[in-house]
Amino acid sequence: MNGDCIFCKIIKGDIPSKKIYEDDEVIVFNDIHPLAPVHFMLVPKLHMESLANCSAEHQALLGKMLLLAPKLAAEQGLQGFRTMINTGREGGQEVFHLHVHVFGGGSSLPKT
Repeated sequence: MNGDCIFCKIIKGDIPSKKIYEDDEVIVFNDIHPLAPVHFMLVPKLHMESLANCSAEHQALLGKMLLLAPKLAAEQGLQGFRTMINTGREGGQEVFHLHVHVFGGGSSLPKT
């Protein structure tokens, strides 16, 4: 864990969150600045700065997170959703602890 990281503080319970799932490896909570009616983030408890810093040793954890996304999206009432991983400052990353955004539930999302 990184003592200065806001997500590490959420994982430790030092900062409250609206948690929707937690196990030994992952915590999932609602985004405090949602871009859609449903917007949550999957965050590994292991502090990894970004997707660019992952290696083969993280493969199982990354796979777990991606398979958890549709399960939790369905539990949140989504029939479709979007995932997003911002990587690096130029990729729009603001919190430098790997996280996967999941959002949906509205027609205002930009088409790609």
